[in-house]
Amino acid sequence: MLRFFIQRVGMALPTLLLISIMVFGLIRFIPGDPALLMLGDMADSQSLADMRKTLGLDHSFATQYLIWIRAVLSGDFGFSISSSQPVLDLLVERFSVSAVIVLISVGLAVLLAVPVGLYAAWKQNSLMDLGLVASATLLLSIPAFWLGLLLLYFFGMKLGWLPIVGYVSVSADPLRGLSYLVLPVVTLTLVEFGSIARMARASTIEVLRLEYIAHARAKGLSETAVLWRHALRNAFAPTWTLVGLILGNLLGGIAVLETVFTLPGIGRLMVDSIFARDYPVLQGCLLLITSIYVVVNLIVDLLYPVFDPRVKL
Repeated sequence: MLRFFIQRVGMALPTLLLISIMVFGLIRFIPGDPALLMLGDMADSQSLADMRKTLGLDHSFATQYLIWIRAVLSGDFGFSISSSQPVLDLLVERFSVSAVIVLISVGLAVLLAVPVGLYAAWKQNSLMDLGLVASATLLLSIPAFWLGLLLLYFFGMKLGWLPIVGYVSVSADPLRGLSYLVLPVVTLTLVEFGSIARMARASTIEVLRLEYIAHARAKGLSETAVLWRHALRNAFAPTWTLVGLILGNLLGGIAVLETVFTLPGIGRLMVDSIFARDYPVLQGCLLLITSIYVVVNLIVDLLYPVFDPRVKL
C-alpha cells in the first residue's frame, strides 16, 4: 500500500511542477506591462523602473519563476493590481462558492445516476433502458449555459419561485443563500447526470456478463443481492474515475455558468481578472484550478483499489 501511494504521489509532483512553469510562462506572454497597469499611463520612466524592480520584472525568467514559486509555497500569491487585495484571500473567498456548487452537484448526480444506470443495465434493452439512454444522450447534448438560461427563464422570470440575479452567502442567510444555489446546482446535476448514468450502465452491463455473477445467481441469490452486493462494487470503479474527471472539468469550466447566474465564484474571478488584465489574480486562479485538477485525480487514483478489488497493491 505504501509503495502504491509513493508511486502515485511521485507521478503527481512533477506534473504540478510542470503546471506551475506553464502557468507562470503563459502569463508572461500576455501583452501589457503590469507596472504600467499599476501606476497608470501618466507614470514617469523612473517610477516604472522602480515598480518593475519591486515586482521582480528586471530579473531573468528563471529567477522570476524561482522567486514566485518560493513565495507561492509560503502562501504569498501577491496582490491584485485592480483591488490591491491579497490574491490568496480572493482565491479562498471565491473558491468556496464554486466548491460548494460543484461538490453538491456532483454528489447529487452520483446519487441519482448510479442507481438508475444500475437498474437500466439490469433491464437492458427494455423501454426503461432505452428511455434512459435517450434522456442521457439529450442531457449530454445540451450546453450547460443554455440549460441554465432556460431554468432561469421558467423558474425565475415566469414562475418567480427563485431569484435570477445576485448572490447571498449561505453563512450569512442560510435559507436565502440556498435559494440562490438551487438553479446552478440543478443545472450542473442534470448536465452530469447523463454522463455518469451512461458510464454506470455500460460498466454494469460488462460486470453482469462475468462468471462470478453467474455463480452468484446459481447459488440462489436474489437479483437485488446480485446487483448491490456483487455487481455494484466492480461496476462503480470506472464511474469513480469519471467522477474525478468531472470534478476537475467543472472547476475549470464553471466560469460560463457563474457568469450566467452572476455567482462570485473562482470562474467569475478569472473572467474579471482577464478583462482587467489583473495578472497576479489570473495567475493565481489558473494555478489553483489546475493544481486542484491534479490533486483530485490523484485522490481518485489512490482510492481506486477501494472500489475495484481486482487492483492489486
